[in-house]
Amino acid sequence: MKRSVLLSWQALLAAVLCLPALSGVSVMLAEAPAQPAFAEISAILVLLLGAVILSMSRFSRIVRVTALFAGAHGAAWFLIGLLGTNFGQAAAPYFCLVAAAWLLAWRAVSELSDIEPQDRRTALALRLLIPAIFGAWVLVLWEAVTRGAGIPFVLLPPPSAIGARIATSLPILFDDVRQTIFKAVLIGYAIGCAAGFATAIIADKVSFLRRGLLPVGNFVSALPIIGVAPIMVMWFGFDWPSKAAVVIIMTFFPMLVNTVEGLTASGHMERDLMRTYAASYWQTLFKLRLPAAMPFVFNALKINSTLALIGAIVAEFFGTPIVGMGFRISTEIGRMSLDMVWSEIAVAALAGSVFYGIVALIERAVTFWHPSMRGAR
Repeated sequence: MKRSVLLSWQALLAAVLCLPALSGVSVMLAEAPAQPAFAEISAILVLLLGAVILSMSRFSRIVRVTALFAGAHGAAWFLIGLLGTNFGQAAAPYFCLVAAAWLLAWRAVSELSDIEPQDRRTALALRLLIPAIFGAWVLVLWEAVTRGAGIPFVLLPPPSAIGARIATSLPILFDDVRQTIFKAVLIGYAIGCAAGFATAIIADKVSFLRRGLLPVGNFVSALPIIGVAPIMVMWFGFDWPSKAAVVIIMTFFPMLVNTVEGLTASGHMERDLMRTYAASYWQTLFKLRLPAAMPFVFNALKINSTLALIGAIVAEFFGTPIVGMGFRISTEIGRMSLDMVWSEIAVAALAGSVFYGIVALIERAVTFWHPSMRGAR
C-alpha cells in the first residue's frame, strides 16, 4: 500500500488545485451572464475531493479506480455544463478544477495500467478502456479550453460544435467517404499492395531486378505527393481513377521494399534443411520464406493503410468532382466553415483507424506464431 500512496502525487496535486474553489472564489468571471449555483460547485468539489480521499485509502484497487473514474468524469460533466451560457467567461479557478479532474483521470489510467490481467477478456477490456479514457480527456480538455477561454470559432471550434456538424451533415459525409475511401483508397490500396508484392516475388527470383528496383523504389518513395498528384489528374482525369493512381504509387514501393526484405528473414539453418529435403525454389518460397516474410508484409500493409488515405485526400486538392473528402476540406476552408473541415478530419481519422485496426487483426490471425504475437492476449 505504501507504493500506491507514494505514487498518488496526482491526487495530492488535484486536492491543491481545489483550494481556490474551496476558498469561495467563483469559478466564473463576475460579469458572466449565468453564475454557477452553490450546489453545482459543491457537487464538483465533493466528486473531486471524495475521489482524492478514496484513491489514497487502503481499499482494493477496483474501489480506488472506480472512485477516481467517477470523480474525474462526474466533475468534468458538471464543469463542461457550466460553460453552456458562459462562453469565454471562465476564470483561473475554473481551469484549476478542470486540471484537478484531469489529474484524477490520469491517476485512474495509471492504476488500470498496473493491473496484470489473468484472462483474455480482462486484457481486451483494459486495452480498450485505457485509450478510451485518454481520448475522452483530449476532447474534454479541448472543449474546456476553447469554450472557457473563448477561443474564436474560426481558429479552433470546440468538439461539441464539430459533433453537431457531423450529426447534421451525415449524407454529405457519407458521399465523401464513398468517393474517397470506397473508390480511390480501397482500389488503389489493393492494386498497389498486390503489385508490389508480386513484383517483390519476381525480383527475388531475378537478381538484376532486385538490384535495380530497390534503389528506384527508394527514389520514388521520396517524391512529394503534391508533385505527383497534378500529373495523375492530367493523365487519368478528375474522377477517382487519378486518385487511385496516386495511391498505387504511394503503396507500391513500401510493399516492394518490405517484402523483398522479408524474404531474406528466414534463417540459414531452415533453408539448408529445405535443400536437404530436395525442396524446389517454389516449395521453399511458399513453405518457408513467405511465412517468415509475413511480419514484414503486414508491416507494409499497415504503413500503406495510412499512406493511402493521405494520398487520396491530398490528390483531391488538385482536381476532383464536387464530392470527396479532400474536395470538401479545400472548399469549406475557403468558406471559413471550420466545423465542416474538422468534421471531415474526424471522419478521415476514424476511417483510417478502423482500416489500420482491421489490418492489425488480420495480421494477428495470420502471424500468431511469431514471437511478437505470442505475448499478446
